[in-house]
Amino acid sequence: MVKRKNPLKSLLFFLLILLIVFFCLFPFGQMLSLSLKYSWDWGNPSWIPTKINLDAYKELLNIGSSLKDVPESVLLLLEESPELTAVQKKAILATYQDTGDVFPFLKYFRNSLLLSFLASFISTCLAVLGAYAFSRLQFLGRSVVQRGVLFVYMFGGILLLIPLYRIFASLLLLSSPGGTLASLLIIYVVQTLPVSLYMLGNYFRTIPYSIEEAAMIEGLSRFGTIMKIIIPLSLSAIFTVFIYCFMIAWNEYMFASVFLKSYKALYTLPIGLKTLFMSKNAIWDRIMAASMLTAVPVMILFMSIQKNLTSGLASGGVKE
Repeated sequence: MVKRKNPLKSLLFFLLILLIVFFCLFPFGQMLSLSLKYSWDWGNPSWIPTKINLDAYKELLNIGSSLKDVPESVLLLLEESPELTAVQKKAILATYQDTGDVFPFLKYFRNSLLLSFLASFISTCLAVLGAYAFSRLQFLGRSVVQRGVLFVYMFGGILLLIPLYRIFASLLLLSSPGGTLASLLIIYVVQTLPVSLYMLGNYFRTIPYSIEEAAMIEGLSRFGTIMKIIIPLSLSAIFTVFIYCFMIAWNEYMFASVFLKSYKALYTLPIGLKTLFMSKNAIWDRIMAASMLTAVPVMILFMSIQKNLTSGLASGGVKE
């Protein structure tokens, strides 16, 4: 007997979903609205700006710089001073045109993107090999090692901050920009690798082992089986793990704020946003625009591979 759906329950469930979606999207809507408003419109409670303001985005992305802020006296001086070279005139104009020194968003964006992508790629590659070993190979102490990799999450990051800093300082890695980035990269990989191993290990166990046996009978090696069987059948899980690692590295603040303190040119976006918020250039439309641009890469990455985030790619691959 088929039970009839209760319309009231369906309506309440739909309203609950709408409430959750609104709760999640409200901060982003508020940030976007404020980033598009002029200063005289900040008190407007409506999300729709009275007049669209894109100056903050143009300033952060260095788009459309002009001479409108250069005083007429300076322009007249440049025209009537033949003794000034072209390089000198360009340097004088740059003090009025270039806003990158106020908040070098593109530089911080590049630093965050490079560091996050490398950490995610390395962590995912290591997790694929490690998870396959945990799920398929038999070796002494496998269960201990498999459970032990999660031991790092028993300690908060604040407890590990000082010991890790002293370790990398004693290795003289923090004395150079390259060594500092390498240290931070190692920390991000260590932070994301345990749960990546756990997630991929559980997924690999759902893949029928008979597929691998058939491939080995055909002459594939163990590594060839991973590359041609396991990875193609696990793309959804691998992409999910990559996104997870990328989001952690992209939003990480505590370790980066300590390790990169002496190298302002290597600041990541979270540190840059904190610096902008605490500086005299803390203008709300600029802060909200920078926050929106910081969230864009993760949203684009998620939406671009959303179609791959499905399970069951291995189902039907073999008939038991």
